[in-house]
Amino acid sequence: MAFAMRINFVDVVCDDSMKNIFANGKKVGYQFDIRLSYYRGHFLSVIDEFGVKLDGEEVPTEDIKFCLHGKEFGIAQLHDLVSEFWQITEPATIKIFKDGGIAAGEHDVDVKLMFHSPYMPISDTEYMPIDGCGSKKLTLAEF
Repeated sequence: MAFAMRINFVDVVCDDSMKNIFANGKKVGYQFDIRLSYYRGHFLSVIDEFGVKLDGEEVPTEDIKFCLHGKEFGIAQLHDLVSEFWQITEPATIKIFKDGGIAAGEHDVDVKLMFHSPYMPISDTEYMPIDGCGSKKLTLAEF
C-alpha cells in the first residue's frame, strides 16, 4: 500500500484501560481498549490489517481477540463480520492471551489498524485505505 488517509479525531489507545485478565484465579493475559479514530463508524469487515506490539515485541495474531458488543472475535474472522458495526463512540476491548499476563508498570502499546472506506473507491477494485494506527504508554496497576 503506497498511501493511506489518516484522520486523528481521538487517541486510538484509550487511557487507563490496561489490566490483566484472570481465569480461575490465574493470570491468563491482559487487555486494553481502543477507539476508532475516524469521523464515522464502520463494519468490522473493512479492517484489512490488525496487529499489536507490546514493549516493541509483536504479539502473535492467534493470541489476540477483538471484543465488541460483548462478543470476542479472532483477527482472522474480522473480514467476514459484515454485520458487526463499530461506532466511533464505543471502545473495543483488545484481549491478549499470554500465560502469566504482564507485569505491573508502564508498557508501550502499538496498535496497527488499517481499514478501507467502502464508499471511497480509488479504482474498480480498490477502496481508500485508512490508517487508524495508534500508540500510547499505558500503566498497569496491580491490585
